[in-house]
Amino acid sequence: MGSEFDEYVYLPASGTRGGILLAWKSQDVTITDPMFTTNIISAWVTTRGSTSVPWWLTIVYAPQDNNAKIAFLHEIHDIRDACPGPWHICGDFNMIYRDEDKNNGNLNRRMMGRFRRVLNDLALKEIYLSGRRYTWSNEQSPPTLVHLDRVLCSTDWDELHVECHLRCLASVISDHSPLLLDCSPLPSAHRRFHFEEYWTRLAGFPE
Repeated sequence: MGSEFDEYVYLPASGTRGGILLAWKSQDVTITDPMFTTNIISAWVTTRGSTSVPWWLTIVYAPQDNNAKIAFLHEIHDIRDACPGPWHICGDFNMIYRDEDKNNGNLNRRMMGRFRRVLNDLALKEIYLSGRRYTWSNEQSPPTLVHLDRVLCSTDWDELHVECHLRCLASVISDHSPLLLDCSPLPSAHRRFHFEEYWTRLAGFPE
C-alpha cells in the first residue's frame, strides 16, 4: 500500500480464508479503540486538522458456511450496540439481499431475508456503486456474477459525507473487484452536455 500507510491493525487469516487489514496514514487520520471479533474489525476514526465529526468504521469478511453466516449477522448487531453514533460498515459480506445482486436464479432466499432484516433493523443505507453491478466472479464460462462487496452506513454518517463517490477498480489478481470510496471527490472539470428530447415540446423552444 506504500510507506505512507504507516500504522495498521489486522485480523489474521485462517489458511486462505478470512483476514482483514486496516491501514491508515497517521499524519491524516487517527484510529483508536480497535475492536476485534471473529469476522470483524471496528475502530474509532478521527480526521486530523479538521472539524469533522469522528465516526465508527467497521470492516467485515463474512464466512461462507450458512450457519456461520447466521452467527455473523448476530455479530453485526452486537457491533452496532458497541459503536453508537455515525457508523460506516464495509467489506465482503458473502451474501446478498436482492435478486438483482446475482446474475442467475440460484438464490438462497432465506439467507437473503435474514440479511435484509439486519439492514432494516439497523437502518443501514447502501452507498451506490457507480459503473459496476457485480463485485465478484467465479471466473468460469458462463460466469456466476454476484454483488458480495458493499459499503453501508448509518443515516447520520451519510449526512456527514454527502459527497461520497463509490466505484470499482480493476484487478488481475483477485476474483473480487476492489472498491474505492472517495469522500472528497473533485468536481468534474467539464460537465457533459445532454440534449433532452422533451425540450423540443416545450413552449418557446424554437425561439
